[in-house]
Amino acid sequence: MTSESRTHWERPPGCPAYRIETERAVLRCWNPTDAEILLQAVTQSVEHLREWMPWAKNEPTSLEDKIALLRKWRAEFDLDRDYTYGIFSPDEREVWGGSGLHKRLAGNALEIGYWIRVDLINRGLATEISAALTRVAFAVNKVERVEIHCDPDNVRSAAIPRKLGFTQEALLRRRASKPDGSHADMVIWTLFLDQLGKSSVADAQVRAFDVLGTEIPFT
Repeated sequence: MTSESRTHWERPPGCPAYRIETERAVLRCWNPTDAEILLQAVTQSVEHLREWMPWAKNEPTSLEDKIALLRKWRAEFDLDRDYTYGIFSPDEREVWGGSGLHKRLAGNALEIGYWIRVDLINRGLATEISAALTRVAFAVNKVERVEIHCDPDNVRSAAIPRKLGFTQEALLRRRASKPDGSHADMVIWTLFLDQLGKSSVADAQVRAFDVLGTEIPFT
């Protein structure tokens, strides 16, 4: 694509950010070439993840499985079906975790999910990432509501939306499943667009870039 055609390309409303930069990390759309470093991060963290993440029950999987998964996530991202991000070190040589802006809610809303590599927990990364994604959801995806769902027993996870100014809206009893298949409760935390200015999310340091690598202004 030439510089002239890039200049005249207009990003469609709601078109997602393909790359997001926070103070300490990079979030971006996954590529199949990330399979090996994703496998390393999941394998390193698998015992920690199995406590809270149902998808970790069968981890670690093979490299071939990871390639297939990343191809699926990339396809969903490009087709605007769901936005799954990898969390990377600034040089993008390491996977620090995973996150996403998930389109599984009713209405004009997105849900944030996250996991952090086990050796990097308790450093505020999940809070930093969630704040950045919340800003992007409102400014770039143009949603009216952002939600975070978590197991109330997962104290670390539940602390994140509380710090960011989300409101605990509901406790759903036995609506989720633990990794062992047993029932689990779920807490729903919500932040609306008109509450953004009164939350700590408004102070998050974040830059977002479109599919061509052009920075997206926050308006």
